Amino acid sequence: MTRLEKLLSDLIALPSVNPAFAASPASGRDGCNYGEKNVAEFLAASASRAGLEVEFQPVLPGRPNLIVRLLPRKKIHRTVLLAPHLDTVNAANSQFIPRRKNGRLYGRGACDTKGSVAAMLAALLELAQMKSRPLNTEIVFAGLIDEEHAQAGSRALSARKFNADLAIVGEPTRLRVVTAHKGSLWLEIKTRGVAAHGATPQFGKNAIHEMARIVDLLQTNYAAWLRGRRHKLLGHATVNVGLIYGGAQPNIVPERCAITIDRRTMPGETDAGVKRELQKYLRAKHLRATIMDTKLAPALPLETNHRLPLVQALMKSVGQGNAAGVNFFCDAAVLSAGGIPSVVFGPGDVAQAHTADEWISLSQLERGKNLILKFLQSLP
Repeated sequence: MTRLEKLLSDLIALPSVNPAFAASPASGRDGCNYGEKNVAEFLAASASRAGLEVEFQPVLPGRPNLIVRLLPRKKIHRTVLLAPHLDTVNAANSQFIPRRKNGRLYGRGACDTKGSVAAMLAALLELAQMKSRPLNTEIVFAGLIDEEHAQAGSRALSARKFNADLAIVGEPTRLRVVTAHKGSLWLEIKTRGVAAHGATPQFGKNAIHEMARIVDLLQTNYAAWLRGRRHKLLGHATVNVGLIYGGAQPNIVPERCAITIDRRTMPGETDAGVKRELQKYLRAKHLRATIMDTKLAPALPLETNHRLPLVQALMKSVGQGNAAGVNFFCDAAVLSAGGIPSVVFGPGDVAQAHTADEWISLSQLERGKNLILKFLQSLP
C-alpha cells in the first residue's frame, strides 16, 4: 500500500458526515458519526509533523475549517489556495471500512471528496520537504466544512476576506481543470384552492389539479425553452420537480399544494431574475402561484477566465488545452464571489459520488497528486 493510499484509507475510516444529514440512516462505527472535526485534527497532526503552520478557523460549533500554510522561502508575492471539503453525505456502517479491489479504493468520500483532500495535502507535504519549493508563492491548504449542505466553510473564508490569487477547489473532475459550473436554485411553488366536500367537488377549487398543470408545464414546455439557451461549456439550464405535497385526505378538495424545484442556473443568470422569469412564464399560461426561495444561501454559477496566467499555468501542468465545465455546484462559486479566481480540479468521477459503492481509481489518485505537485513546483 502506498503512502497516499494509506492516507485516503485513514480518511475514509474517519466518518465526517455532515450533521445536516443526521436524520438519515445511521452511519459510522463508533458513535462519532457527524461533523468534520476528527478528520481536521487528523490532517492537522500530519501537517504539524511536517513543520507546516496549522490553524483551526472557527465556523460552526465543533466544526472548524482547517488552514495549513507552506510559506515561501522569501517574501510572499502571491497565494495559491488548495480547497477541498472535509464533509460527506451519509452512509451505511460498511461504507466507512475502506476496501481495495481491482485498482480501486471503495468507501464513503473516496471520490467526493477525500480523494482530493489526500492528493492535495500529500502534494503539499512532499513540497515542504523539497529544497525547490517556491520562492515567492505561499501555498495554503483549506479543509472546508459543510460543502454538502450550506457551504458554511467557504462562506466563512470569504466573509473573513481571505485573499488568494487562485483557488483550486477539490472535487472529482477526472483531473480536468474546470473553469465553469452551474448554480443551483431551489424554489418552492405554491398553489391555493378552495376546500370543499369530496362528494361535491364542484363547490371547491382543487389546488393539486392546478399544480399538476404547473408540473406538466415545467417538465415539458419550460424545460424545452431552457434547452434553447446554451453556454459553450455548460450546455443549457435545467429544471427538476423534486418534491410535491398537498391535500389532507381523499374526501376533501385540497386547498393547498406545493412543489419544490431544482433550477440549475447558468453564468449571467441571477436568482431574482430566474424567479421573475418563472412568474412571467406561469402568468402567460394563466396559472397563479407564489414562488419563494428555499436555499439557506445563494448557490451561484461559476465562470472563471481560463486565460488568467495562473489558470493557464495549471492547465499547462496537467496537459489540458481547453477549459471545461461541469453541471454540479461547489465551493468554487462561493470563493469566486468573494474575490478569489477559482477553478475546480481533482481525481475521481462525480458519477461515483454519493453512491452506495463510491470508489476512486488509485492510479488516478496518484496521478492527481503528482499533477498538483508539478503545478506547485512550477510556481515562482
